[in-house]
Amino acid sequence: MDERILDAGPAGGAEPFEAHRAHLRAVAYRMLGSLAEAEDAVQDTWLRYDRADTSAVENLGGWLTTVTGRVCLNQLRSRARRREESYEARAEGAGAGGGPPRIPDPLIGRADAPDPEQEVLLADSVGLALMVVLESLSPAERVSFVLHDMFAVPFEEIAPLIGRTAPATRQLASRARRRVQGRAPAPDRDLARQRVAVDAFFAATRTGDLDALLAVLHPDVVLRADGSAGRDRRPVVLTGARTVAGQAVMFRGLSPYARPALVNGAAGAVVIGADGRPVSVMAFTVTGGAIVAIDVLTDPDRLAAMDLRAFADRPPAD
Repeated sequence: MDERILDAGPAGGAEPFEAHRAHLRAVAYRMLGSLAEAEDAVQDTWLRYDRADTSAVENLGGWLTTVTGRVCLNQLRSRARRREESYEARAEGAGAGGGPPRIPDPLIGRADAPDPEQEVLLADSVGLALMVVLESLSPAERVSFVLHDMFAVPFEEIAPLIGRTAPATRQLASRARRRVQGRAPAPDRDLARQRVAVDAFFAATRTGDLDALLAVLHPDVVLRADGSAGRDRRPVVLTGARTVAGQAVMFRGLSPYARPALVNGAAGAVVIGADGRPVSVMAFTVTGGAIVAIDVLTDPDRLAAMDLRAFADRPPAD
């Protein structure tokens, strides 16, 4: 699809674009892992659409998806350059290394009241663990995988975006798919079954019951916690049931303040401290009734930017 920026204006005005806005937000969120950046990408797509002659475009949805993909690719490449510059600057100092991927923005909803707008963003059940793995892909890998595997864009249309041939683009998507399947197992589709495992985790944590924690954690469970720039926190990755269980027991004092939540459409929790301030957002991946991944967002700045009042006003789980 050739993105032509002409003066003729879009065919049909704003209404055809608005019909695709929710879909484009879903594309951009999967690409960028940031709600604010996703909104910016959709707005950039609108500006390009507004300046383009689309009268000859037969599949406007496909055209807009490709334009959004190009916008997101530019943002991902810019982000990758900033990370490289940051890494080089740290390497000149105390020898800090790379570190785990950033935890993307979670989509948070009340467990008893799903948000229809979020359901559009999560139509393909994009759990936070999957989003974390996507953060580890190169820009070209991420664009190829997301557009093809999640939105069925043909490789022939993705290839010009990333400057590769269609076969090379197929190989990029295949490599990304293997990494995703190996590091982000598909969660149980039964939300009630997920909640049973998460509730058991918090019940065992509150009492410090190590055996009960080990029973609900997969032997190879992974816990990822974000760091926060400019603070003393650093990203953390823990692996293995006994290690994760030991960490959970150490923070047992926070467990009574956990409120049930939907995090990226899966069973999770928002922890609100005794002072009413958010402490963390916890996303769980439950497979076969066992917790295989826990992703924890603790950055106070990012938490403060979220609207979590609906959880602060609700009592903690029993």
